[in-house]
Amino acid sequence: MTGSSHALPVPHEGPARVLIADDHDLIRGGLAALIRAAPGLDVVGEAVNGLDAVAQAARAEPDVVLMDMRMPELDGVAACTRILSAAPEGARPRVLALTSFDIDEYVYAALRAGASGFLLKDTAPERLLRALHLVAAGDCLFAPSVTRRLVETYTRASVPGDEPLTDLDRLTPRELEILRLVATGACNEDIAALLTVSEATVKSHLSRAMTKLGLCSRAQAVVMAYESGLVVPRRCRAEH
Repeated sequence: MTGSSHALPVPHEGPARVLIADDHDLIRGGLAALIRAAPGLDVVGEAVNGLDAVAQAARAEPDVVLMDMRMPELDGVAACTRILSAAPEGARPRVLALTSFDIDEYVYAALRAGASGFLLKDTAPERLLRALHLVAAGDCLFAPSVTRRLVETYTRASVPGDEPLTDLDRLTPRELEILRLVATGACNEDIAALLTVSEATVKSHLSRAMTKLGLCSRAQAVVMAYESGLVVPRRCRAEH
């Protein structure tokens, strides 16, 4: 987990600015053409490797980085870490990992580093565009069931209570409750309805919790919830 503490990014008005990073010319070009033709999205750069992605992200200040996980010079995980660490407070882009396998240690590492979600390279175009819009908005976890399955596969919290919840001790009971619900994949609207509070209240509590824990994304919050033992992987519940 990153230990930095930054305000969460605030989406601006206008099209979401997308940086594409992939070392395969055909894939990168196809993605760029698809995104340029879609309403509400704008391609601000095409990077050919991880180092190029880091440099272009600093210059173009994208809202979303569509990042291949396996690239030369610097892989997607390291590039994600550098991009999120270097971005100014309140202006970190959201990283959407591109992968060939839905259960992938590279993707899990990217989520731990702050990526907002991931997509398979054979994803249908309409689903990819929806994911970009959803990740840019940031209020929901994209593909929550698949994300939880990935996290449960690679989580380090094999048995609840193995490690003290030191970081979570900094959260209020309400912040803990909301973090736990986020880890189930619930959107702000769903959490607000369940707790009988406003969406603004949910956002405020979640923002404070993520700032205290140095988290960049809802997906990273899911990883934290599982690794800390706040949420127990289903395989562990079945064994105990």
